[in-house]
Amino acid sequence: MAAFKHAVDLGTDMLELDCHLTKDEQVVVSHDGDLQRSCGINADISSIAYAELPPYLCKLGVTFQRDCYCEGGEDKHIPLLKDVFEAFPNTPVNIDIKVNNDTLIKKVSELVVQYNRENLTVWGNASNQIVKKCYKENPHIPVLFSLPRVLQLLGLFYTGLLPFVPLKEQFLEIPMPSIITKLKDPNRLTRSQRIMTWLADTLLMRKALFEHLTARGIQVYIWVLNDEEDFQRAFDLGATGVMTDFPTRLKDFMDRNGISKPK
Repeated sequence: MAAFKHAVDLGTDMLELDCHLTKDEQVVVSHDGDLQRSCGINADISSIAYAELPPYLCKLGVTFQRDCYCEGGEDKHIPLLKDVFEAFPNTPVNIDIKVNNDTLIKKVSELVVQYNRENLTVWGNASNQIVKKCYKENPHIPVLFSLPRVLQLLGLFYTGLLPFVPLKEQFLEIPMPSIITKLKDPNRLTRSQRIMTWLADTLLMRKALFEHLTARGIQVYIWVLNDEEDFQRAFDLGATGVMTDFPTRLKDFMDRNGISKPK
C-alpha cells in the first residue's frame, strides 16, 4: 500500500496488481501464490485465512532491476483488493487474475461492481482460458490480450489482415524483450537465447502495430521498464504508457522531455 500511495501521489495514471484468493475466500493483492519470496514462509496464500497471513519481509528484491532491493513502509500487511479500491477510488487499476479459479474471478467482478469501477478497471491474464472466463463473468470490464491472443494478433498484423478483424480486447500489455539483457548478465546468455530475444523484440516492438491499435482505441503498455533509454524507446514506438518499478524515475523523465499524459 505504501508503494501504491507513493505512485499515486506522484501522479501515476494506473496501478498494476495481481490477485489471489485466501482460504476464507478473501481477494488479496499479491503477485506470488506462495509466501516464500515476500514473507519468508513456505505456504500458499490459498491455504491460509486472511487474518493469519504473515507480514511482508522488511527487504524485498526488485524483479526487473538487477541487484536492487527495496524496503517497504510501516504497514506490512498483504492488502485486500477492496483496501486498494477504497484508498484510491479514482485511480484506474489493472488486475492480473493469477489463478484459474472461478470463485476468484466472480469475487473480483463483484468488488469492481460494488465500488462502481467497471470504467476504471482492466483485468485478465496471460492465460486465454482465464481471459475468456473474465469476459464471460463481466463483459463490461475491459480485458487485456492473453499470450495466445498476442500471437494471433502478430499473425494478423504480419499477414495484413488485422484491419479487417474485430478485437474484443481493449489493452495490449507486452514486455520489451530486450530488457532481458539488463536482468541477466548478457555474457551468460546463450547464442540461442540472444537470437530468440532479438527475434521477439523485432516482432513485438513495432510502431505500425502500436499506431494501428491506438487508432482503434486499444491502449498499449510495455513492461517492465526501469531505464530512461527504454522509456524513450517505448514512447518513440507510440506506446500509450509504460509499466515501471520506479514511478519517480519515469515522472522525472516525462517532465524533462515534455511528454504529456494521454487524454
